[in-house]
Amino acid sequence: MSAILRAAVNEVTHVRQYQPGRVVSASKVVDMRSDTVTRPSPAMRKAMAEAVVGDDVYGEDVTVNELERKCAEYFGKESALFVLSGSMGNLLAVMSHCGMRGSEMIVGQQAHMHRWEQGGYAQLAGVSATTLVNEPDGTIALDAIETAVRDGTDFHQPTTQLLCLENTHNYRGGVAITVEYMQKVRTLADKYGFRVHIDGARLLNAAVALSVSADKLVADADSIQMCFSKGLGAPMGSILCGDKAFIERARRSRKAVGGGWRQAGILAAAASMALENGVQTVTRDHTNAVRLATELNRLASDKFSVNMNTLQTNIIMVQLRSNDAATLCEQLGVMDPAVLCSPFDADRIRLVTHCDIQDSDIDVVVNAFAKL
Repeated sequence: MSAILRAAVNEVTHVRQYQPGRVVSASKVVDMRSDTVTRPSPAMRKAMAEAVVGDDVYGEDVTVNELERKCAEYFGKESALFVLSGSMGNLLAVMSHCGMRGSEMIVGQQAHMHRWEQGGYAQLAGVSATTLVNEPDGTIALDAIETAVRDGTDFHQPTTQLLCLENTHNYRGGVAITVEYMQKVRTLADKYGFRVHIDGARLLNAAVALSVSADKLVADADSIQMCFSKGLGAPMGSILCGDKAFIERARRSRKAVGGGWRQAGILAAAASMALENGVQTVTRDHTNAVRLATELNRLASDKFSVNMNTLQTNIIMVQLRSNDAATLCEQLGVMDPAVLCSPFDADRIRLVTHCDIQDSDIDVVVNAFAKL
C-alpha cells in the first residue's frame, strides 16, 4: 500500500463511526466492516463509461428508464424510481405514504430507519414514530402491531398510516423475514388501513436465503427499497418500487429533498449490472459467510463464538465474552495483514462478506482472530 493510499485509509477509518483503529502499516487489508466498501468491477466500469445518458429530471435518460422498468417487473410492482441511497428511498416512502399531517408510522426499535437514518421521517417528513421490539428473527410481533395501531378517531392521537419492516434485518444479524410473516402483516394492514414499506437494503440476500423469488417475497408490501451499493457491488444508488401513484408522489418528493439528478444513466448502468448478477453474487457471499463462521468456531476461542443458528445471509455477528469489541477491532486493524471490522455493540463484532472478498481473505480473517 502506497503512503498516499495508507494516509487516505487512515483518514477514512478515523472519521467513521465504527472505526476499527488506524491502519499504520499492512501488506494486505481485508475490509469486512460492511458490504458498502466494494468497488466497481472492470466490467461494471466499462458499462458505466458506455452508458447512454440523458437528463433524468426530464425523463430522458434511457438507461435510468430501463433500470426502473426492469426493477418494477423484477419486484412485481407497477412502477419504480431510481434514487441516490437507501436512506433517501426510505424517506421518500414515508413522505409518500404519510401525506396527512399528524401521521405516524410503526417501526422496529432496532430498525436501520430508526437508529441510523437520523430520524429523517421526523426531521423532514414530519411523521412521528411508535417503536416496537424487533424479535430475534427481525420481525415485530403481530399482536404488538395490532395494539399499537391508532385509527385517528381520538383527535388527541396521531393516525397510524405506515408500518416499516426491514429485510434482511441488519441489527439482528442479517436474518430474513419470511413470506408467511408478510402475509399475516398484510391481513393486519388491510384490517386497519395502513400501508406496509420494506426497507430491503439487502433484499436479494433475503430472497436467496429463503429460496424464494424477490417478487413473491415482497408481494404483500405496498412499497420496497433495495440498495445496489451493498452486497451487489454498485458504487451507489437504490430503487424504490410501488404503485404508479406512489412513485409519482415519491418523484415529486425526491426533487424537494435535492434528489433530482441529471445524467444518472452512468450509475443506472452499474445498478443494472448489479441486479443481473445479484443472485449469483449474494449466493457466493452467503457461502463465504458460513465458511468464515465455521472456521472461527473451530478456533474454540475463550473470547468469542458465532451462533450458527442465526447466520442466514452475509452478516456474521461474533459474540464476545467481554465488552471489548472496540479494543479487539482496533487490534485486528493494526495487524499485518489487517482486518477491518465493526464493533456493533460492546460485546459484538460484525463481519460482512461481499463481492470483493476472496477465498484467501477468509483465511486471513481466521488467522487474525486466532491471534486475539
